Amino acid sequence: MGSTFTWKYLTWSRCIINRRLRNFGKIQRCQNSTTITNKNILQLHERGLFQNVFPPESSPDLMKKLLSGPQCIYCGFDPTASSLHVGNLLAIIALLHSQRVGHQPIAVVGGCTAKIGDPSGRKTDRVPMSSELIEENSSSIKESLQRIFDNHRDFLWKQPNKELPEPLILNNKEWYTNLNVIDFLAKYGRFFRLADMLSKHSVKSRLSSPEGMNFTEFTYQMFQSFDWLTLLKHYNCSIQIGGNDQLGNIVAGYEFIRQTTNEKVFGLTIPLLTSTTGDKLGKSAGNTVWLNADKTSPFDLYQYFLNQPDADVERLLKLYTFLSNEHIENIMKEQRAKPHERIGQRTLAEQVLLLVHDESGLKTAKRWTEAFFTNNTDVLSRLSESEITELFQNAATCRMLLEPGMTVLETCMKANCFDREVDAERIIRAGGVRFNHQRVAEPDMVLQEGQHILSNKLSLIRIGKKNHYIVKWLP
Repeated sequence: MGSTFTWKYLTWSRCIINRRLRNFGKIQRCQNSTTITNKNILQLHERGLFQNVFPPESSPDLMKKLLSGPQCIYCGFDPTASSLHVGNLLAIIALLHSQRVGHQPIAVVGGCTAKIGDPSGRKTDRVPMSSELIEENSSSIKESLQRIFDNHRDFLWKQPNKELPEPLILNNKEWYTNLNVIDFLAKYGRFFRLADMLSKHSVKSRLSSPEGMNFTEFTYQMFQSFDWLTLLKHYNCSIQIGGNDQLGNIVAGYEFIRQTTNEKVFGLTIPLLTSTTGDKLGKSAGNTVWLNADKTSPFDLYQYFLNQPDADVERLLKLYTFLSNEHIENIMKEQRAKPHERIGQRTLAEQVLLLVHDESGLKTAKRWTEAFFTNNTDVLSRLSESEITELFQNAATCRMLLEPGMTVLETCMKANCFDREVDAERIIRAGGVRFNHQRVAEPDMVLQEGQHILSNKLSLIRIGKKNHYIVKWLP
């Protein structure tokens, strides 16, 4: 049931179908601005976006369905946090690729399934969440999804004369809130066989662990299956996209729909990405890289992609951007010719920032990058107090009254940069202290407006390489 699809079947079936539909395709291209061939999102396998198709032997049927006209394609997102992360972004991009060729994208926020808890990829039970927290997270994720769809349309869709299908963002609480549990089990529970449910990897791995598995999470596959059935009935949605760890749930939904309807449905999974070092993409020093600015700033998101290793750049450009393969190939040629300029990483970071945080977010990220990594005091002076505080988030901050004749040494001591004055003098003379990125070497140097004190009435003091202090000068 859950065997991995091998793409040689896709290659073979694509050749057969292309031959059969070649003449029809010519007619269709005259009638529709989006060519029928382009509707075949399975071609995104060439970019590494799709990993599995279920059922494995169904690729010819799925391809025919995709080529026949606009389809409805959905992906679910449980609100287990207030923000999605860069791993989720790949699923959103898969929906966007579908939208770009004329298919109807549906994003389902799991306002009810979050209460159940998806066991996929977990070794222990999920911590139960309050209804209030789930509601807050659901609202935040819905806003984030809408923002990304809007940013894609406004900044990355290069065919304004071709209107994109409007995305649907739903919450599955809409069809569960008034559903009676007895009626649900009586009507649908009989279609789920225990042997099949127990055979799922997410279940077997948990049952074999010391912690085991609770019944609530065991039933998760039933509810995700019912989500799909509901979308099929109301939106004719026959295609589900999910992470590779969702294959078991997709299989369960496929079997459920096969038994309750005569409809053919299909599942597509996207890879769970790891870097060349084996780290799960989206984890930075153990911290999740989020899509909401209040959890991961545009600057940090920009830096995350800007610092990807050269070996990963081409793959990530194909996955996380909408640039053509030819464009990416040209970028990589330029990257190999001038590796020090990191053209690939900069393009990747810029494209992701436009999608997630729009033009203003990209401008902020670039401005902060220049302020953080260059010696340009003009850039630093254009940042607000809140921006500098967030940019140098580990910096100690203080407010200080500027007194006539105040020196570098006095400022450092009042800002608690040093415990002992003798240490301060020694390190200043050794060149270990910088004011606004500029090295100061004389402890008795009197502070100067525009040099030590920026026009925004701030001073950024750096001791050594990593210790920052922010001084806000009082009027």
